[in-house]
Amino acid sequence: MIIMYGIKNCDTIKKARKFLEQHNIDYEFHDFREDGVNPVQLRAWINELGWEKLINKRSTTWRNLPDETKANMDDTLALVVAEEQPTIIKRPVLELPDRVMVGFSEKSYQTLLGKNQ
Repeated sequence: MIIMYGIKNCDTIKKARKFLEQHNIDYEFHDFREDGVNPVQLRAWINELGWEKLINKRSTTWRNLPDETKANMDDTLALVVAEEQPTIIKRPVLELPDRVMVGFSEKSYQTLLGKNQ
């Protein structure tokens, strides 16, 4: 089962969900705001992807962090910040049976579609 993580009113999430639905790809949606984020899962994502890929440095949440926090960001601090403020996580996070993808592009999702047909 594919699980998409994000925030339902995010424009990128809307595009990604529309893509999956148009291509009849079954998935489950997990809303960070409503359902929270599991710290064990968050650690697994950071271990697989690295905090640099998982944390959205262009987000308002990132910009509002203290400069000291941004300067000292590492895997451990990213875990703490993302648990407290899941809106800092780049969206969508797509959990597949064999890997995790972050962000949305039609090209990467086309590759996904080809692998899952």
